Amino acid sequence: MTLCLLGKKVGMTQWFDGHGGAVAATVIQVEPSVVVQLKRPETDGYAAVQLGWGEVKEKRLPKPLQGHFRKAGVPPRRRLYEARVEDPDAFQVGQTLGVEAFSEGELVDVTGISKGRGFSGTIKRWGFGYRPRSHGHKLIRRPGTAGPMGLRKVMKGKKMPGHFGAQAVTVRNLRVLKVDVERGLLVLQGSVPGPRKGVVKIRKHDA
Repeated sequence: MTLCLLGKKVGMTQWFDGHGGAVAATVIQVEPSVVVQLKRPETDGYAAVQLGWGEVKEKRLPKPLQGHFRKAGVPPRRRLYEARVEDPDAFQVGQTLGVEAFSEGELVDVTGISKGRGFSGTIKRWGFGYRPRSHGHKLIRRPGTAGPMGLRKVMKGKKMPGHFGAQAVTVRNLRVLKVDVERGLLVLQGSVPGPRKGVVKIRKHDA
């Protein structure tokens, strides 16, 4: 089966194991993906399957993509992505791949876009400490000096205020607690990057 699927983060909850313990868990709605194109080393230089995810009206897609889906004979999809496989001939164009590709107890890696925090200071962005908060000090949250005296420049890579969040983050070795094939739900132990309803990419850890 394919090693990578897209899903939508539903939220977090508690999951009780068989020994009476409660662990933090994340629920992901894995909508089925359809195989749109097979890529082979002879023609494309690598082996992979192109998958389409998310339902969308055909008129909302640009005409080149409309023709791409018509040529494959599959309904239009909102997103296209690829999954590397060893043998692309094991798949067929139009084949549907869902949450049944994963099994309970195995480990997966999840990639998502972290929550955007905007322009943040050093305390929020890097965990810096506060300045003195007594006797009317005005620079409580200001960072300290920008560089050594006499250097006359800021060293590259210095931790300073700036854009925080909204970056691709991968969390590895999340254990699959439950696979609900009927409802297309995947329950993972631990947290997953991104907000609720955010799109995440799930792949097997040994991929």
